[in-house]
Amino acid sequence: MKTIDELLAEGVTGKRVFVRADLNVPLSGTTITDDGRIRAVQPTVEKLAAAGARVIVASHLGRPKGAPDPAFSLAPAAARLGELIGAGVAFATDTVGESARATVAALTDGKVAVIENLRFNPGETSKDDAERGAFADQLAELADVYVGDGFGAVHRKHASVFDLPARLPHAAGDLIATEVGVLKKLTEDVARPYAVVLGGSKVSDKLGVIDHLLERADRILIGGGMAYTFLKAQGHEVGNSLLQEDQIPAVLEYLKRAEEKGVEFVLPVDVVVSEQFPDLKTKAPSRHTTVPADAIPAGVMGLDNGPETNKLYASKLADAVTVFWNGPMGVFEHPDYAEGTRAVAQALVDSEGFSVVGGGDSAAAVRILGFDENAFGHISTGGGASLEYLEGKTLPGLAALED
Repeated sequence: MKTIDELLAEGVTGKRVFVRADLNVPLSGTTITDDGRIRAVQPTVEKLAAAGARVIVASHLGRPKGAPDPAFSLAPAAARLGELIGAGVAFATDTVGESARATVAALTDGKVAVIENLRFNPGETSKDDAERGAFADQLAELADVYVGDGFGAVHRKHASVFDLPARLPHAAGDLIATEVGVLKKLTEDVARPYAVVLGGSKVSDKLGVIDHLLERADRILIGGGMAYTFLKAQGHEVGNSLLQEDQIPAVLEYLKRAEEKGVEFVLPVDVVVSEQFPDLKTKAPSRHTTVPADAIPAGVMGLDNGPETNKLYASKLADAVTVFWNGPMGVFEHPDYAEGTRAVAQALVDSEGFSVVGGGDSAAAVRILGFDENAFGHISTGGGASLEYLEGKTLPGLAALED
């Protein structure tokens, strides 16, 4: 795929460059609680503006139902982008309507605009090729060149990700180039030992990546809510812990395959449990205790890895040369259940190997828990996209940039 540097060598002064970014940031009202995705696209925006391009930044945010919804407006993200680049950023209050056309027409060389949430238009996410294509045609009228830099959306066959690049000269932004380069280190000629840490709530979300990594990883460490389905598959009681009983046959198959292939599967040996799910708004202290993972009492739910598990996981990561981590080890948003996630993050910081934090909640946890992002080899901006790449799937947004 063409790089942004190759595009710049051809000249972009005076050209309208449409940058498909991922500004899907978490909001509390209109306050951005984590601006990591905005900062991730900042270098590409600044590089284009410095070269004299008229930069049009577009993104989705949340899941509005194909119509304008103030709760999902990109206005806060546009304001934050302006603060980061130290220049005014114009904001269009629609996607392809009068405001967008006027805002783009008013751009001068080196200036930046953000258009409103692409998902306010039903054509963005439509499964109908014609409807999606019609929206892509309208977006194409706003620009002369397309730059794909929203890695968090490249696994979606959406108008601005898949259809629009076919209508304009296109290139990959620095963020996408970096993400793809990192993921290749996890799938091609991997430096070993290769350890994978998977957490999060549901086993079903990770089945494809487990299946693919069984052919590549040396160790797979399981935590978070998904661990209880593995423990149940081994015959242990899990109380009221999160459980996907319908996934037990698949889990048993993976455990068997891992043993046959010599892949080490590591599960919690102790867990922190409580009778009630904690209050994540007030962060009020929650009554909890630590029990062996194979002796979880009835009436309680597992909410985090226990201290012995934290030590075990740290030891399994200490000598790893390559580590991929996706998914928290517990309800990290509450201080009583954050230690398992903190322990994995600290183990990656302490490791001399190449560590990749696979986006989503894992990336959010690293920031919320106060870790220096530069202490990790790479923090991905796309949890779902990273996982699908590691599953070996073709990602529509990458395929669209490769011709």
